Amino acid sequence: MQRFFSSGIVFVLCAVAALPLAAQTGPDSTSGFDNLAKQSPTLISPLVQPTLSPGVILLLELDGKFGKSVAEGGGKAFASWFADDAVTLNNGKPAVMGRAAIAAQAQWDPKTYQLSWTPQGAQMGPSNDMGFTWGHYEGRSKDKNGQPVVISGRYFTVWKKVTDGSWKVAMDASSDEPAGAGECCTLPKP
Repeated sequence: MQRFFSSGIVFVLCAVAALPLAAQTGPDSTSGFDNLAKQSPTLISPLVQPTLSPGVILLLELDGKFGKSVAEGGGKAFASWFADDAVTLNNGKPAVMGRAAIAAQAQWDPKTYQLSWTPQGAQMGPSNDMGFTWGHYEGRSKDKNGQPVVISGRYFTVWKKVTDGSWKVAMDASSDEPAGAGECCTLPKP
């Protein structure tokens, strides 16, 4: 989740409680992960999506609660979701290690920036005490001249169950939106 940007502004994501069915069926000819962004979301529910395991549903619910909390509480709420030994990784930035360091950088007001994310999948580890969510985010703010600024990219959040039984973010990473098809490998024209 892109939360820190070169302008020095810290951003927050608002989770959407939706996940395409294909997110848990694996990459194959009918439901590959590349098709996720093209599909319309459906409610996260084992009644609607019987292929979702209880662990995946738990992770997606955590992702949603995390987003809602941060949307309402900004940077302070953001930092509260991290484990003491957590790490954040973002494009062009050094790793930020530890909840205290993350909290020191997470100084933003949710009224000045709106960021939403859509989870595109989740996986729970075999021991059911660690897993991850991933998806797409879009952020909206205004520059110093009051002009709209929109950013987008992908996020990856690793969750772990801590000793008191609660779930915390162990690692949060984000990257800018990938280049469009054919944009990454073309040669400049003379």
